[in-house]
Amino acid sequence: MSNIIKLLPDPVANQIAAGEVIQRPASVVKELLENAVDAGATEINLMIKDAGKTLIQVTDNGCGMSAVDIRMCFERHATSKIQKAEDLFAIHTLGFRGEAMASIAAIAHVEAKSRPHEDELGTCLRMEGSKVTGQDPCPCKPGTTIAVKNLFFNVPARRNFLKSDNAETRHILEEFHRVALIHPDIAFSLTHNNKLIYKLPRSSEKSRIVGILGKVYDQRLLPVEQKTDILTIKGFIVKPQYAKKTRGEQYFFVNHRFIKHSYLNHAVTNAFSELLPSDAFPSFFIHIEIDPADIDVNIHPTKTEINFKDARYVYAVLYAAVKKSIGMHNLTPTIDFSVDPELNTTLGTPPSERPIKPPDVRYDPDFNPFQSVKGTPAGRPIFKKKPQQDWEQVLRQETVPMPSEENGQTAIAGMQDEQTGSFFQVHGKYIACNVRSGLMLIDQNRAHQRILYEYFLEQLSGRQQASQQQLFPQDFHFSATDLSILKELDELLRKLGFIIEDFGPGRVVVKGIPQNFSEGNIRETLERIIEDFKKEYHLPGMDNNIRLARTMATQLAVKHGVTMSEDQMADLFNKLFLCKLPQQAPDGSLTLTIIPLEKLEQFLSRQENS
Repeated sequence: MSNIIKLLPDPVANQIAAGEVIQRPASVVKELLENAVDAGATEINLMIKDAGKTLIQVTDNGCGMSAVDIRMCFERHATSKIQKAEDLFAIHTLGFRGEAMASIAAIAHVEAKSRPHEDELGTCLRMEGSKVTGQDPCPCKPGTTIAVKNLFFNVPARRNFLKSDNAETRHILEEFHRVALIHPDIAFSLTHNNKLIYKLPRSSEKSRIVGILGKVYDQRLLPVEQKTDILTIKGFIVKPQYAKKTRGEQYFFVNHRFIKHSYLNHAVTNAFSELLPSDAFPSFFIHIEIDPADIDVNIHPTKTEINFKDARYVYAVLYAAVKKSIGMHNLTPTIDFSVDPELNTTLGTPPSERPIKPPDVRYDPDFNPFQSVKGTPAGRPIFKKKPQQDWEQVLRQETVPMPSEENGQTAIAGMQDEQTGSFFQVHGKYIACNVRSGLMLIDQNRAHQRILYEYFLEQLSGRQQASQQQLFPQDFHFSATDLSILKELDELLRKLGFIIEDFGPGRVVVKGIPQNFSEGNIRETLERIIEDFKKEYHLPGMDNNIRLARTMATQLAVKHGVTMSEDQMADLFNKLFLCKLPQQAPDGSLTLTIIPLEKLEQFLSRQENS
């Protein structure tokens, strides 16, 4: 029998490794930025073209590399950070696995120029698919410039799986933010398609957050700081009143490395638990410094997941630190001890010179305590009931037209024949009505979601929605990542009636909204849309129309607890049974159920016999 196990050729082995380390252009950006930081750079410039597919170039003023080092850095398992196995448990740098540069060279055209500060000439190295095509001395500035061109040129299947330019740009921006936020002592710039996106000078941690996310954050940040014998926590949280419906601004750093850790995330969320609604997310920028021996960062190729030796201890300290910051800076009662100037003047005036001011007594001369008001018994206090949510607007009766399709009319006619008697509400959650076979219960929230979902889906399918022009357009701040999502969805949002335009860096102005849409819902609705489109776990094949229609329906549907009149319940009932799938909400859950009459009788019989 012949031998069948063979060593893989280096180019194939490098491409396999690249599949783990380099998943998209943002992976290249991450590795190049981290290497520049490790090189001791004080200035790092990132340039990309076509969302990184055509060009990713990072220039730094770090220590530079010799002619031998620039060639060695592209070899597999070559690194300057590790000499022995024990070094893995004392990692203070970012890139250390020795796979990234070899993986990048395996799937792109790479040109690297580098010069140590003490040398007069640098070295230019050119590679294509792991093969060196040239290495020559060249004049260049001290530091290193690495240009990665035509990413995945020799792996077309991987290139075909890349998402749109807007989506890939969002991932690049996120990687840029992660490195720039934790290194405020380094100046960064980002240029995309020859347009300057960021130019961040060296600054403090707070100024760096403001520089990336906008000036509005200057007054929103609360400092967090806690030090123990084992670890140090410092950073900032965003005041609870500025919590968003998106998870975007949530950053953990451990020893200057960005990480994802659901357990620590729960600690922060738990500290905010009494201050935020269940559908809002806190924003934070928290840096943890801990002995490298107490963590393991070598458990994932991207190094964003780590293990703590004592995660419970870290959780407890983090929770206490955030809780203390909230208490000290946000929840301490504020008492105004300032004295009214007029009162102060009066108190300072001698008694003999103080003007005598008669008391001002206000009364209603027509008030009769024995007269009834609109049927209210005489003498009983009249309390003005808080008005209910405007149902005409909630149900969007003008916005959701009654379909006239034959099948819709047939469906509603059939249910009207079945439905007998009036409607009534159960605990502000269900609409109940008699049907010939028993009792029908309709979940008012799910039913309204179905109605709105089909309406929005129709709007997005082509018919232009009339927009309600804003007399006073509102402007909102969003991160660069969130703005890219709004730009990607601009055409679809316009079909719904939203008119959104750029209003300077990090800001947009909303000039138009859908008809009968509440102005107070603009920010929350846009944040919901952004959050949904950030998620990577949406169903395969689900197009943007479906996702956007589901998000809008979920956001705007009438909530549980809203009191409805009988006419309003009947209107929802009629619109529901004009839908194509009245029995299911957009997420697949049931909108209604019918309890057969015999089931009710059996239940009553059991109660009598018990």
